[in-house]
Amino acid sequence: MKKGWQVALLIILILVADQALKIYIKTHFHLGESHEVLGKYFQLTFVENAGMAWGWKFGGDFGKIVLTLFRLVAVILGVFYLRSIIKKKYHKGFITCAALIFAGAAGNLIDSMFYGLIFNNSDYFVRNVAVMFPPHGGYAGFLHGRVVDMLYFPIIQTHYPSWFPVWGGQEFEFFSPVFNLADASISIGVIAILIWQRKFFSQKEVAVTNNAPVATTTTPVVNENL
Repeated sequence: MKKGWQVALLIILILVADQALKIYIKTHFHLGESHEVLGKYFQLTFVENAGMAWGWKFGGDFGKIVLTLFRLVAVILGVFYLRSIIKKKYHKGFITCAALIFAGAAGNLIDSMFYGLIFNNSDYFVRNVAVMFPPHGGYAGFLHGRVVDMLYFPIIQTHYPSWFPVWGGQEFEFFSPVFNLADASISIGVIAILIWQRKFFSQKEVAVTNNAPVATTTTPVVNENL
């Protein structure tokens, strides 16, 4: 039970931080506005995307609805999955990673479901700043909201050498995607699982009696300290 409250607190903190930053950016920046935080290497740049994490898009308006419904189903199933792995006392590192992924998915789901209803439109050309709960309604209907992104880290900005195949002379930038805290939470959770999967999952040999061969199975590590 204690672990369950810790996971819930982590998820709530991520959701609050993610939504607070998104609402601030949406109501203080016009679309495309950018401000340096740590010089040119870290900037707050307001963009919106109607698709997946990191600005990916999928299938127009119909794809947007499908993606939002998929996120909704994934978040609902995620609640039961988190309860299950907590109850079964999986490795606390794996539970933390699962919570990070869940919180990130839930954060972007909130944008997709409700932002079209509670904000008016942000426009690059008019340079208007959006208002929360506008008197004439939002810019889109339920499930059609756009995800707010703002974190931009153009650490390297240069050009490919002229002799470089295909892209010679063209601009090169690392890191170019504009993302949000929810995207970062998902990415950290996934990357951590990939890096520490051997720690999260152990090889356990099960000896079978009556001269049967030894079977090797992979099972999650049980953390007795949870």
